[in-house]
Amino acid sequence: MLFSVFMLALRSVRRNVLRSFLTVLGIVIGVSAVITMVTLGNGATQAIEDKITSLGTNLLMVSPGQRIGGGGGGGGVPQFVEADGEAIAAQIGGVAAVAPQGRASATVVANGRNWATTVVGSSNAWFETGNWQLASGRLFAPDEQLSGAAVCIIGETVRRELWGATVGQTGLGQQLRVKNFSCEVIGVLAAKGQGGMGDQDDTVLLPLHTLQRRVTGSRKVGVLLVSMQDGSDSAPLKASLRQLLRERRHLAASDDDNFNIFDTQQLAETLSSTMGVLTSLLGAVAAVSLLVGGIGIMNIMLVSVTERTREIGLRLAVGALESEVLLQFLIEAVVLSALGGVVGVLIATAASYVLAGVMGVPYAFDATINLLSLLFSAAIGVVFGYFPARRAARMDPIEALRHE
Repeated sequence: MLFSVFMLALRSVRRNVLRSFLTVLGIVIGVSAVITMVTLGNGATQAIEDKITSLGTNLLMVSPGQRIGGGGGGGGVPQFVEADGEAIAAQIGGVAAVAPQGRASATVVANGRNWATTVVGSSNAWFETGNWQLASGRLFAPDEQLSGAAVCIIGETVRRELWGATVGQTGLGQQLRVKNFSCEVIGVLAAKGQGGMGDQDDTVLLPLHTLQRRVTGSRKVGVLLVSMQDGSDSAPLKASLRQLLRERRHLAASDDDNFNIFDTQQLAETLSSTMGVLTSLLGAVAAVSLLVGGIGIMNIMLVSVTERTREIGLRLAVGALESEVLLQFLIEAVVLSALGGVVGVLIATAASYVLAGVMGVPYAFDATINLLSLLFSAAIGVVFGYFPARRAARMDPIEALRHE
């Protein structure tokens, strides 16, 4: 009996294809809007997390001044020295690596070309703190770091600008002039792309002592990069780090910190949480169109019941049960809404894939939101189709047969 009712419902849907299409249009728009918004929101969240992760794993960035950014340091704020990083590595538990880092802007020259870039001075620990890998070449030797040897490791952007896009032109073993001295290229960094601080590949890495002696002329260190061990609790580690730095910088109990500890993991969690709330809000706004689509289904089903009054009366007169008539019209509503849900999922999948590429975010397919949207669209058919179906089932057969 259920199969027969189902076939009757499908026949009624096919009988008015255009009207059926217009009926499910609201469901199609609602489902596709919800899935597209949530998918793009998840992709944007993932992109933000990837960019922050590219800065380093469980990374603390310790800088002079009370905040990071313009005006953070202020006049007279003492800078860090290399010994500060050595003290952190030796005295604080849960620290995986500490990389003192100095930076300067410079124009580099090689292969008959020049390029304005950022020159960074640090140790081999810089690779661990910043999740850096070598595409080719080698790291600094211990004696090169101690003596401040004229060696360097270049980023992919610098390699491309100076040696071109020709395959095999890595620049390894070539001389690179930085300001007024030349250094040998011993390595090329694996590409990272754009990050929170611009093009991460547009850099030249020197041993810290080389940068201090030949570029900046100062033994001061701009930033201390502190990488925490996996599973370490950042709160007590940051408290220990703060206390150690206050002692080394001779701050009294009443003095404010003249340094800033920036936790990239907390930033990632905050941004991810914010993006999650925004994604949920956009999904909820888009879901309103599903309710509008449900109202459209109810209106069309009421019209259908009115048009088929004599058919309903005939079925009831020859012995059809009220439950069978109710089930027929309810299945029609569910078929329409479920069909709209399927079409909406297909459109949303294609639209999300295309828009993710246009926006430059990962395509984050979420099977859960697709399934929930499909089930919700079918549930809308049940909810909004019940009233027209009940109206059809409760018709008086004699009055229905008299209907013109």
